[in-house]
Amino acid sequence: PFMARMSAFHRLVTKYQRDVDFLIIYIEEAHPSDGWVTTDSPYSIPQHRSLEDRVSAAQVLQQGAPSCSLVLDTMANSSSSAYGAYFERLYVIQNGTIMYQGGRGPDGYQVSELRTWLEHYEEQLHGAQPRRV
Repeated sequence: PFMARMSAFHRLVTKYQRDVDFLIIYIEEAHPSDGWVTTDSPYSIPQHRSLEDRVSAAQVLQQGAPSCSLVLDTMANSSSSAYGAYFERLYVIQNGTIMYQGGRGPDGYQVSELRTWLEHYEEQLHGAQPRRV
């Protein structure tokens, strides 16, 4: 469900925000209230017909989103098309190179895969911590 995925992502942001810049790109609404409605969405947001609609929807979502930057896709859905988001997708981009590409959401959206990638990145960044014996 959406809220469980958002909660898991929020925990990652909290844990790794010291070393990683997180960004949410808000694209077209996956389950608009005047379209393909789902029962697990905590929001009732109609399809975006203008950029102003998308801005309003993003403001609602930002209230429950992790404390990280949130930007909006264009009305032509450029980011969604370029990254194949379909409606949720996780990426790690480092120096302009895609280092991790998660599966397409909602079924391919695996926060646990991103967590594993971040754990390895943190080990490389800070080196293995000595263990007490």
